[in-house]
Amino acid sequence: MRLATWNVNSINARLETVLTWFEEEQPDVAALQELKCVDEKFPAEAFERLGYNVAVHGQKTYNGVALLSKTPLEDVQRGLAGEPEDEQSRYIEAVTGGATPVRVGGIYLPNGNPIGTEKFAYKLRWMARLQAHATQLLPLEERLVLMGDYNVIPEPEDADKPEGWLGDALFQPESRAAWRALKNLGLTDAYMQVDGAPGGYTFWDYQAGAWQRNHGIRIDHALLSPQAADKLAGVTIHRDVRDREKPSDHVPVVIELAL
Repeated sequence: MRLATWNVNSINARLETVLTWFEEEQPDVAALQELKCVDEKFPAEAFERLGYNVAVHGQKTYNGVALLSKTPLEDVQRGLAGEPEDEQSRYIEAVTGGATPVRVGGIYLPNGNPIGTEKFAYKLRWMARLQAHATQLLPLEERLVLMGDYNVIPEPEDADKPEGWLGDALFQPESRAAWRALKNLGLTDAYMQVDGAPGGYTFWDYQAGAWQRNHGIRIDHALLSPQAADKLAGVTIHRDVRDREKPSDHVPVVIELAL
């Protein structure tokens, strides 16, 4: 089973690029982030024509997440508990149907910039809510994959120029500590398990020739429960997609489970 995560940075603005990649790679399951559209504006029919079932948690102009699966999506949940007034669409979860079900959580974690503001406080609260949710899921002993744009640079090796991120919310000690606390529940970072080599970047800014100079960072992650990690067979970062016409500033990350 091949599961992909991709921050598409506006699904309708980049639909042709996204569909081309889906036609080429045919992932079994995909978590998309930063849709920038309400549910009704998500191009569900285009993905259904490719054989996908679709679940969307959209938001006008900002945020928005979706899950796509070649088997039916069951037990679909939208949003995280713990902050009822939160209107930002950043989390969607479902169980894939079929003989080898996997519970997939699609994540678009808050950016948090600038630090010292409510945006950074919200990021940390959101991460605490995600940790609380994962704490409830892990005892179910399911194959669980929590994948998406975490907006966290875990280690200096996950940035080409770490010194340039010292004042950024993605690289703050508090953000990185929250990431470690989430992993320490018993979750496995798929990339680090399979490869772990420095340079596994998933994001290159549009500014200052970041892509051309490979000034990237690794912020798109897949965390696996023990039951999923036992089946982990590979991780591929599709760097080439960043060089296509009208690219997102993120690229797809695909994990393979030998189910």
